[in-house]
Amino acid sequence: MKSKDMRIRRRQRTRIKIRQLGMARLCINRTPRHIYAQIISPQGDRTIASVSTLDSDIRSQASNGGNVAAAQLVGKLVAERARAAGVERVSFDRSGFKFHGRVKALADAAREAGLAF
Repeated sequence: MKSKDMRIRRRQRTRIKIRQLGMARLCINRTPRHIYAQIISPQGDRTIASVSTLDSDIRSQASNGGNVAAAQLVGKLVAERARAAGVERVSFDRSGFKFHGRVKALADAAREAGLAF
């Protein structure tokens, strides 16, 4: 089984459990050059808040979008935007990516900024 197939299976397992909880989810996507995060409503029909390393706020502070420092900035900003929209608790959907490196940095920064998951 290829590594991409294994990631897709992990992603499906996680999303089934999150759907059963009925909570808003913090969904991330990671590429070699950028990281993206968005808060999706419990029904899955709309995006409440979204941030990526392509945003002008992040680009001015981080020169490289594919490192841990940029992921920390994204985590902090997505938590601030979520709290401004009235979302305090979310489920963390890591999209099948392993919880280390940039994914862990984003999650820790979001927790420190006041998002509970």
